[in-house]
Amino acid sequence: MPVELFGISIGRSKKEALVNNTPVEPKAASFTLPELDDAMPVDAGGYYGVGIDLDVSLRSEAQFIAKYREMSMQPEAEQAIEDICNEAIVNNEEKYPIGLDLSLISSLSDSVKDRIDKEFDHILRLLDFNNRGYEIFRRWYIDGKGYYHMIVDKSSPKKGIIEMRPIDAAKIKKIAKVEKKADPKTGAKTIKGVKEVYVFREKPTDSSAIEIAPEAICYYPSGLYDASRTRAISYLQKAIKPLNQLRMVEDATVIYRLSRAPERRIFYVDVGSLPKNKAEQYVQGLMNRYRNKLVYDANTGEIRDDRKFMNMLEDYWFPRREGGKGTEVSTLDGGQNLGEMEDVMYFEKKLYKSLNIPMSRLEADSGFNMGRASEISRDELNFQKFINRLRNKFNLLFMNALRVQLILKGIIKEEDWYKMQQEIRFKYVSDSYFTESKEYEILKERLDVLREINDHIGDYYSRDFVRRNILRQSDQEIKEMDRQITKEPRNERRAYCLTKTPNQWREDSNERCQKLY
Repeated sequence: MPVELFGISIGRSKKEALVNNTPVEPKAASFTLPELDDAMPVDAGGYYGVGIDLDVSLRSEAQFIAKYREMSMQPEAEQAIEDICNEAIVNNEEKYPIGLDLSLISSLSDSVKDRIDKEFDHILRLLDFNNRGYEIFRRWYIDGKGYYHMIVDKSSPKKGIIEMRPIDAAKIKKIAKVEKKADPKTGAKTIKGVKEVYVFREKPTDSSAIEIAPEAICYYPSGLYDASRTRAISYLQKAIKPLNQLRMVEDATVIYRLSRAPERRIFYVDVGSLPKNKAEQYVQGLMNRYRNKLVYDANTGEIRDDRKFMNMLEDYWFPRREGGKGTEVSTLDGGQNLGEMEDVMYFEKKLYKSLNIPMSRLEADSGFNMGRASEISRDELNFQKFINRLRNKFNLLFMNALRVQLILKGIIKEEDWYKMQQEIRFKYVSDSYFTESKEYEILKERLDVLREINDHIGDYYSRDFVRRNILRQSDQEIKEMDRQITKEPRNERRAYCLTKTPNQWREDSNERCQKLY
C-alpha cells in the first residue's frame, strides 16, 4: 500500500503489504503486535475518531509534557539539562555540529554518496541546525519526543522537502490501525498488518482531530517507555519525585530557619485583680500594639508583613495574677542547628543521580581533571556513554527526514534504504577534553608497542599484522594511508620501503634511502 503525502505517493503498489511501515512481506502470521514506538493501537475498520480512549490518551499525554516543561524551569533541573545538552550538541563556527559518515556503505558509488551528503546538508539547513541545534535537542530531551511536518510541493515532488515545520508534541499522537485475521481452524486472531497514522488536535478541548499520513511526519521518540510500553516518556520522568522532594525540603528548611532563627520574647503581664474578660482584653491590646507579623510565602520565597493571621514568629504573652512576681520579660533562645543542610544536599544529589549527572559536578571546588584518561572518574565515563546513547536516539530525526528526501529526489529506492540504513553513521562535533585525551593516550600506547615490536617485523610478525592488530587500522584506512604516503614527496623513501622487509631496508638504507633525502 503506498503512503500518500498530501497526494504524493511514496512506496510500493497497493497490491503489496505494508507491515509496520516497512515494505517487507510478513513471512508468518503472529498473534502479537510489532514494536509500535509510542503508537496507540486501535482496531482497523472501526470508528476511532475522538473516542473516549483517544481523548483520555491525548489529555494525559499533554499533561505529562506540561509537567516535564515545568520541571525544566527549576534551577537544579535546568542546570542538569544544560550540562547534558552542552555535551551532546557542540556548536562550531566552521562546520555543522553533526556530519554524515557513509564509509561503511560499500554498495554505493562515490558520486551517489556525494549526492547523499548534499541532501543531508540540505536537511540541516531546513532545520537551521547550526543555529538552533541546541534548542531542538533540548526540546526533544524535555518532551521525550519530537515531531516535524515535512512539507513537499505537490506540483513538483522531485524538489524534495522544502520546509520542516516543528509540531508541538502535546498536540499530536501516533495511532496504529491493527488489521487482524481469524484463523479458520483455531479461531485465534493473528496480526495481518499495521498501518500507522498521526492524529493532530490544536487544543485539548477540540472535538475533532485531523488524520495525517505517516510519511508527512518526522517522528523521533526518546526510546524510553512507561511500564506498559504504550507511551514514550521523557528522560525527566524519573526525576519527578526527587525534584518534588527537594523543593519540599527546601521550603521546610527556609520556614524552619525563619521561625527558629529569632530569639522570641516571653511577656508575663501583671493583670492584678482584673476579671478574666478584662484581663484578656488588656493582654490582647498589648499584643496588638507591640507585635510584628511576618509571613513566609512558599510560592514566591518572599517575606511579607501580615497582621491578620497568627504565626510562629510572634512573642508569647501570658497573664499573671496579683500576688505573683509582677510583669516580667524573658527571652526564648533560637534554633541551634540552623546551619545543617544535609537533607537538602541529599535530595539534590538524588536529583542529579536520577538525571545521570556525575556527582563530582555538584562540588564547587572540584575542577575538571586535565590529566591522563585513566584518571577520569567512572561517573564521567558513564556520563559520556549516556550522551552517546542520547545521540543515537536523536539521530532518528535525521534518518527519517533523509529517507523521505532521498526517495523523493530519486537518488535511491525505498528497498535500498532499508538495506543501507543500518550502515549510516553520524559524527558529532565534540569539545570534551576527556575524548581527546583518551584518543591521544590510546595512540601513544599503540606507538609504544610499535617501537617494541619494530625489531621483530619480518622475523616473527608481518607488517600487515602490525597495522591491523597493533595500530588497529581498517582496510580503508590502510589504503588511504598508503595513498597519502606515496603522494608526499619527502615520503618517497617510505613508499619504497613498504615493498621491502626490515632486513632488506637496513641493507639498502646506506644507498637508496639516504639519496632520497
